[in-house]
Amino acid sequence: MKKAVRNKELSWLSFNARLLQEAADPSVPLIERMKFLGIFSSNQDEFFRVRVATLKRLVSLGKKARALIGGDPQEILQEIYRTVVSQQGDFNRIYQQLLRELKRENIFLINEKQLNQAQSDFLDSYFRREVRENLIPIMIDQLEEFPEVKDHSIYLAIAMYQTESSDKTKYSLIEIPTDVVPRFLILPTQRQRKYVILLDDIIRHNLRDIFYMFDPDRFEAYTIKVTRDAELDIDNDLSESFIRKMTKSLKQRKTGAPVRFVYDEEMPDEMLDFLIKKCKLDKKNDNFIPGGRYHNFKDFISFPSIGDKHTVNERILPLPHRHINPRKSLLKTFQKQDILVHYPYQTFGYVIDFLREAAIDPKVVSIKITLYRVAKKSKVIKALVNAVKNGKEVTVIMELQARFDEEANIYWANRLREEGVRVIHGVPGLKVHSKLILVTRQAKNKMVQYANIGTGNFNESTAKIYSDHGLFTCDKRLTREVSKVFDFIENNYKRVSFSHLLVAPFNMRQKFTKMINNEIKNAAKGEDAYIIVKLNNLTDTSIIEKLYRASQAGVPVKLMVRGMFSAVTETKGISENIAATGIIDKYLEHTRLFVFCAGGHEKYFLSSADWMPRNLDRRVEVACPIYDPQIQKEIRDFLDIQWQDNVKARVLDPKLINTYKKTENGRERIRAQVKLYEYFKDMLDEEEITRSQSIGEEFAVEEKPDEKPKPLPLTSTNTEIEDPRPVTQLLSPKKSDS
Repeated sequence: MKKAVRNKELSWLSFNARLLQEAADPSVPLIERMKFLGIFSSNQDEFFRVRVATLKRLVSLGKKARALIGGDPQEILQEIYRTVVSQQGDFNRIYQQLLRELKRENIFLINEKQLNQAQSDFLDSYFRREVRENLIPIMIDQLEEFPEVKDHSIYLAIAMYQTESSDKTKYSLIEIPTDVVPRFLILPTQRQRKYVILLDDIIRHNLRDIFYMFDPDRFEAYTIKVTRDAELDIDNDLSESFIRKMTKSLKQRKTGAPVRFVYDEEMPDEMLDFLIKKCKLDKKNDNFIPGGRYHNFKDFISFPSIGDKHTVNERILPLPHRHINPRKSLLKTFQKQDILVHYPYQTFGYVIDFLREAAIDPKVVSIKITLYRVAKKSKVIKALVNAVKNGKEVTVIMELQARFDEEANIYWANRLREEGVRVIHGVPGLKVHSKLILVTRQAKNKMVQYANIGTGNFNESTAKIYSDHGLFTCDKRLTREVSKVFDFIENNYKRVSFSHLLVAPFNMRQKFTKMINNEIKNAAKGEDAYIIVKLNNLTDTSIIEKLYRASQAGVPVKLMVRGMFSAVTETKGISENIAATGIIDKYLEHTRLFVFCAGGHEKYFLSSADWMPRNLDRRVEVACPIYDPQIQKEIRDFLDIQWQDNVKARVLDPKLINTYKKTENGRERIRAQVKLYEYFKDMLDEEEITRSQSIGEEFAVEEKPDEKPKPLPLTSTNTEIEDPRPVTQLLSPKKSDS
């Protein structure tokens, strides 16, 4: 019998392979395909910094580790390494293909050896004006201690040679300052040709200007990158303020143990051995990944959009909600009826307007909100500060342990506190991952509460590209329990119980388990039974085993999972009735929705939580029941359209080879993200559609593709989101790592 539960790390690599498929898909606009390479690379960096780092820590635990993760961490690491190297081959192949397609669009990514005189002069001036002052060359051959190579940064390792000198080769290391200088520079157009060069090659072009005092005859420069363990070690010393502990841990992260060393495979062995020795790396214990000329492809997420219109996504506007009148009070609207907003198809601006109205309404007494990740120039933060200035009591639950946003959240916490906001840093031992807003308003002789319960962050930037849902409600059954969640976070000693909301770590696991059990019982009695779930990740062994039992009882289970997927479908005697797909498209599928047949009285939930142990047991998460029949219908229509996708949906089969869902003969080709936009647009009249033009946020939906690319199988060439020649020669760049 096949293994019943799949290793989550290996399933994650299969998810990342789906991003490579998007980069390879000729129906995706060309510049967007370059950006998918950047997303793939960014994800892979986070994967090594967190998941691979954790596995390396577990190696020393021996049998205990097997019990924790259900396998030998060393064997899993070896399989990860084989898969990553295989994916790197796909990455390089796709990158080369994209360069050829860019050339056909008269866009040339060139290096320092391909410049004509005019371009060379232009770069000399740019280097002296913008780049040189940001470089710190370190002569590593002169140092006993090798300088600390920072995580997430890329470096040029430089060798300088003097043919007639008896002195040994000089070595230097230069960090490429992508934090202060753009990675890409658009050169002046020549004969309708557009040229782009990377910062790496601008520096290579000017090495003689940097090291003129050594008067070398020849330079060699190769890119290296070290990825470090990014898991934070936070002790239990409660005498130290949490912010101070977080700040100290973040500093430790920058010098964490190496988990990956990426280098240009063209680098001479002598130079590579010198660097490995200087960095004090162990070839036996560290992942050495041979790459190409360029590293940190995550920067390609920001590849310049310099092509014609067809090379980038079509830009269209988010739609208004048919029940929200922009000239009427949102609070009064929500008091009359529940409203579900579907981002990014409908505007996230309603959340900002909700907070802005609460900030200036004289009868609003208080605002409470949970914040996990916010935009860099957050309008949410501005609205909260405005509320304080208008005399409201504002409480912000700021989660400091939002991975890789810790520093930003520390900044915002301090900023809010300075403005008079009450800031709470969550619950000891639990991350606050729920997405909640609670507004309390004095109405006549009573207090009325308004809530927003969501699946995604209160972040107006990501709301343009993440598919999420937000429920606005004045239903006392829900608002009272949202208030209870805030009471628990503010007073951890308080005992709480919930009758409507599913709240982790209190009752969420038990309630979901009970609803699955109920479907099993109904199926055994011959009654209708089914389960429909949309998630980011499904890795919880207990839930998976319960779904297997449901399948064995004859319960049809439909799973739509974007990322990690540890269940094994289509296994005889275990999971014949479980079908699963995953959509990778323009928008990141981030929403979590649950539907249970419940004997014909369907139960609907939206949630901030995936079905993972951390979400169900170690976080404060909320799943909210949907009581309004019209909203239930919207959710069911949403899920049905997602399930019908036969353009961007991949079948999550037992081997996770990422085969596209087949289009049956004569059936309409359905691309869910396009059809959903049309679905919500069809709800509006002409006046409302015209009104959408005044909404200031933009997002894009492409036309339906004409062809479908071949899948990249996990077993051969596949997988924690950024060089043709000058005028005469055409570069065929070597390889590039991610």
